[in-house]
Amino acid sequence: MFEEFKKFAMRGNVLDLAIGVIIGASFTGIINSLVNDIIMPPIGLALGGVDFSNFFWVLKGETADTLAAAKAAKAVTINYGLFVNAVINFMIVAFALFLLIRQINKLSAPKPAEAAATPEDVLLLREIRDALKK
Repeated sequence: MFEEFKKFAMRGNVLDLAIGVIIGASFTGIINSLVNDIIMPPIGLALGGVDFSNFFWVLKGETADTLAAAKAAKAVTINYGLFVNAVINFMIVAFALFLLIRQINKLSAPKPAEAAATPEDVLLLREIRDALKK
């Protein structure tokens, strides 16, 4: 059983998947920072100084001005602003992966075959045809 597991774990697909998961986890931190620290502040400023992370509904408990205050008061909330941030994160990751896969496909695509040179006998027959037309 150990040998069978070793064969399974050492297959190329499993190793590729493990590498992909590790890189994806690292990439997530970068994308979170990009969205939270670079993209969302200008969008919030354009919308009048709005902070999406503080968009929430209080279902039960005290109403608060910020999400942190609501959580400190043990209020039950629906955090739709955080959901908006997560959707933007997803869209950026999906677009980045699309660009990456697109480039990989361009690099690995087979180059179109060059047109084969026309055989000499075909060229000769074309010359005869053209001469007969004249």
